[in-house]
Amino acid sequence: MSILDNTSLQLPKENPDAEDFLPLLGTDYVELYVGNAKQAAHYYMSAWGFQPLAYAGLETGQKDKVSYVLKQDKIKLVLTSPLKSGGEINEHLNRHGDGVKAIALWVDDATKSHYETTTRGAESYLEPRSLRDQDGEVVVSGIHTYGETVHLFVERSGYKGVFLPGFIKWDPFYKASDVGLKYIDHMVGNVGWNEMDKWCKFYEEVMGFAQLISFDDKDISTEYTALMSKVMSNGNGRIKFPINEPAKGKRKSQIEEYIEFYNGAGVQHMAMATDNIIETVTALRNRGVEFLKVPANYYEDVLDRVGEIDEDLMPLKELSILIDRDDEGYLLQIFTKPILDRPTLFIEIIQRKGAKSFGKGNFKALFEAIEREQQLRGTL
Repeated sequence: MSILDNTSLQLPKENPDAEDFLPLLGTDYVELYVGNAKQAAHYYMSAWGFQPLAYAGLETGQKDKVSYVLKQDKIKLVLTSPLKSGGEINEHLNRHGDGVKAIALWVDDATKSHYETTTRGAESYLEPRSLRDQDGEVVVSGIHTYGETVHLFVERSGYKGVFLPGFIKWDPFYKASDVGLKYIDHMVGNVGWNEMDKWCKFYEEVMGFAQLISFDDKDISTEYTALMSKVMSNGNGRIKFPINEPAKGKRKSQIEEYIEFYNGAGVQHMAMATDNIIETVTALRNRGVEFLKVPANYYEDVLDRVGEIDEDLMPLKELSILIDRDDEGYLLQIFTKPILDRPTLFIEIIQRKGAKSFGKGNFKALFEAIEREQQLRGTL
């Protein structure tokens, strides 16, 4: 969703109903609060193929926290841990465990973005602030959104450094090869009962987004559980935020399970795009990443449903990769099991072959697979 350089462009509108008054150029980075940033960084490097980029900690004069920055193509992850007891990060970890704290959005003007959103009702998280070093200036600001998740606005056109002022280049000896991840396709938030419309309205009124698509409990349900979802998108389509809420079912849904263990609303999963999902998932599986599996009979009639595809079906079946089609084309997708001890955050790998949708035809098979995992955890 980010573009190749920091040059401001007149971006095409993929979602014409969105106002785009900010506007947003792409996802700058995603920051996770984690219990041990050094070890988490090794996991994302070894298992996920992220490359070391930048570091801030005691050696850079930062006394209260440490951050490692990882990069793969246009995706940047910041892993942050506290260095002392007490404080916001420890409170976040105690309440939620490891999880996404900040979704940083790349903008031309962070001061204007803060003004536009706070005057429309957003609660300020960070007043516009200029960060400087010998490589230039970055302006950042931020607002609160669902749960304890925040959006940061990052204006970096005047900066030539490795990441942000205060960070130094991180260049360890060990570097794993990448796995072909390209950019963040979308990020999904889970909110509580009857809160989906509230937060969709927030994105519409505060950030100028428009609804791209919606799914109700008839679309996303199994014999036991259900949920509802609406996808909010900015005008150029580079930022997509599906928002999920629970729906009534016979048993506890995955959204209810998430909220119970996360202790509130938060980011459920990050969807990362690839140009070759078979190669990417094969590499990830070989490095120990665990994925949800669907029954073999899913593939018996899938081509009758989605039509002709470029890929051979057998490797998709072997890897449990799902297939769906819309009016624009088709997509291939797969979901990891939770990547943390708590059944909260997971990652989706997606390859779009023209499709603009989110795999509606796969929902039943996917959520039945999630229910099988819930059954093993005793949380269904």
